[in-house]
Amino acid sequence: MIDDKDPLPEGTDHIITGAGVDSDSDSELVVREPTARDKVRDQVRSGGEKIAGQAADKARGLVAQGIERSSEALGNVSKLVGDTAEGLDERLGEEYGDYARKAAGAIENAANSLASKDPDELIDDTRSFVRKSPGVALAGAAVIGFALVRLVKSGLGEIGERTSGKSGKKKR
Repeated sequence: MIDDKDPLPEGTDHIITGAGVDSDSDSELVVREPTARDKVRDQVRSGGEKIAGQAADKARGLVAQGIERSSEALGNVSKLVGDTAEGLDERLGEEYGDYARKAAGAIENAANSLASKDPDELIDDTRSFVRKSPGVALAGAAVIGFALVRLVKSGLGEIGERTSGKSGKKKR
């Protein structure tokens, strides 16, 4: 049994008498009150969970917005390809016009399929694709990253030229 005169372990506030682990042993259950460090850790953890939830909601909203815009763009491309089919019939023959109509139909089906997807469903599809084909996903991410870097660099170059008054032409 723990003597009342024995010092308590560090971080321990009091002993609950009779709260033994088993009745044959002399051990007692020592309860430790939460320290300031524990309270801060819990606050940080709950704040992190709250921020993660907000980020997930924001991501879902952005994905939904992207789905809507992408399906509209695909619908417009489908209409454009379909409209050119008649011109292809006249210029190149009906065979090429039929190809254009089939392509327009396939693009419209893709647009409708995309528009009917829920953001969570699209995110799950993306996760499963990355799990099944990590190499393709990594290569795609690298290509997209490279394109974004080039786009940003070209945009920054134009801004720098405008602010410094220099043109893109080299002096000889």
